[in-house]
This record gives sequence, C-alpha cells and structure tokens, in this order.
Amino acid sequence: MSRKSPGPTADSDTDNSSDSDSGTGSDNGRRRSRRALSAVRRWIVTAPGTYSWLAVLFVTTVLLHRTTPVFEHGASDGSSGGPSWDPVRPLISGVLWIDGGHWLPYAVLFTVFHATAEHWLGTLRWLAVAVLAHVLAVLLGEGVLGWAVRYGDASPSAGNTLEVGVSYALAGVVAVLTYRVPHPWRYVYAFAVLVFYGVPLAADGRTVTDLGHVTAVLTGLACYRLTRKAPSAGKRGAPSQGKPGAPSPEKTERPAAQ
Repeated sequence: MSRKSPGPTADSDTDNSSDSDSGTGSDNGRRRSRRALSAVRRWIVTAPGTYSWLAVLFVTTVLLHRTTPVFEHGASDGSSGGPSWDPVRPLISGVLWIDGGHWLPYAVLFTVFHATAEHWLGTLRWLAVAVLAHVLAVLLGEGVLGWAVRYGDASPSAGNTLEVGVSYALAGVVAVLTYRVPHPWRYVYAFAVLVFYGVPLAADGRTVTDLGHVTAVLTGLACYRLTRKAPSAGKRGAPSQGKPGAPSPEKTERPAAQ
C-alpha cells in the first residue's frame, strides 16, 4: 500500500503565500520608513548652520516663555528707560530671539529657505548672505531711527526700540534664492518677494522694521556673485562628469589573455 509523500497541501501553500505577501508588505513599509528617516537625517546633517541656529532659538524661546512677563516684555521691545542708541545690541540680540516667541513657524521657514540655501550655497556663503542682510538692515534701521529722534520726527522713547527677531536674515536668504529658481520663473519669484516685503513699506503705518526687511531683500539680491559657483536647479544632484576629455569613470573591460 503506497503512502502519500509528505509535503505541504494546497491549503498550506495558500497560507504560506499569504503570509509571505503580508511579510513582504510590512518589510516594504519598514524600508520606506527607514528611507524617509534617512532622508530627513541627511537633510538636517547637511545643513549644520541652519539647524544649530534653530537649536539656539529653541533654547532662548523656552527661556523667554519661562521668565516673568516683565522680562519678556523687555526682551521684546527693548524698553529700558531713557533713550540710548546702541547698534551693537540689536546686531547681537536680533539673531538670538524670535519675535513673538513662536518657534515652530520659524522651524518651518528655516527648513524651507535657510536649509535650502545652505545646501545650495554651502554653509560659509549662506552664512555670509544671512549676516550681510542682518547687519545692513539693522544698521540702516537704527540710523534712520536715530535721525528721526534727533530731528523730532519720532519720540525719544523710540530710541529704546530693540529689533528682536531673525526676519532680516531670513528676508535676505529668501531673496538670494531668486538665483536658485530656473528661468523664467526666477522673475516671477523675485517679483513676488519684492511685493511681499515692499507693500508694507509703501503703506501707511510703515515702520523701521519694514525698511529693514526691504534693505535685507535688496542685500540678498545683491549677493549674486556668491551664487556664481553654486549648481543651478537643473544640475543639482547630477553626478560629476569630470574634466572635458577625461576618461570615463566606468571600468573598461580588459582584453582577454591570449
């Protein structure tokens, strides 16, 4: 009497197949998650300046919210009594505090604009644009404010106004990214940036801050030479082809031994 050879039945084959499919699906999901996390990590690690700055702002924002309302008010508007014009104070404190004390929106803006510019230009050139925009905007704003107080166009208490916030550097970096946008959209982007920052300066109720933003934008647009060696949008991420006439990096097959 013959015996049936041991082995999986049709039902067991179906069960194993379904288990294999479900296992493959879960493995694919885990791989996609790992790839996404790896991409996020790579984005952050390759923009050290942007995210180090964000970390400092996070700490100062937490400290600001944990202090007394008197200190918070003083840190926000610089009120300290009599008039005093010290351009060094806003130059330094302006990059350490966030106007309004809300960190998360600036984390998004830094990721979209600062990190993109740092990846494109490199840390040193990105930092040069941000510093130039911030310094020139603060100095011009403080100069105009001091002139207005001196000649009676502003109250003496306005001299205590402290420019708190990182928006000047952000405006300059937003502007320099114009040269990252391919033609013809570059002109559309530049026009949108000029309108966004220029309308408040042209409207009634304009402030020194509005002047500072426009100054920072013009500074960013003036940094074109810093972008000359940066890869364009179409070439970014393309593998290096080496010098003209150089041999291809691909391995050539050796002739077979005779």
